Amino acid sequence: MQVVVFTIGDEEFAVETSKVQGINGLMKITKVPKAEKYIKGLINLRGSILSVLDINLLLGMNISDENNNNIIVLELDGEQVGITVDHVEEVMNVEEDMIKRVHEDKNKPFIKGLINLENRILTMIDIDKLLQ
Repeated sequence: MQVVVFTIGDEEFAVETSKVQGINGLMKITKVPKAEKYIKGLINLRGSILSVLDINLLLGMNISDENNNNIIVLELDGEQVGITVDHVEEVMNVEEDMIKRVHEDKNKPFIKGLINLENRILTMIDIDKLLQ
């Protein structure tokens, strides 16, 4: 399978490319009054209005979003949403047996496993569970 690798702070994450519709630079995000805290706002992407979510809050990370440089557009249940990330690193091939399952944590059921590479570890995210 192919995954998109991205960073938030000094941590690296991966998400399956089958869920990714596109990767864009950061653009103007229009705030939505009284929206949930994890909703950063709305963007106009080639004529389509998309919600942009703060993945830092969804992952339970206390990291500033000052360094967000990219928006990853995801397809979930027939709907497109964007998540802000610091940087998209690469697209890489990963074998299923490279993903080491972790004990299911009730507080973090969205972690599919860890991918241990030679010089780094990626956290594989089940984006469907994260955005439920």
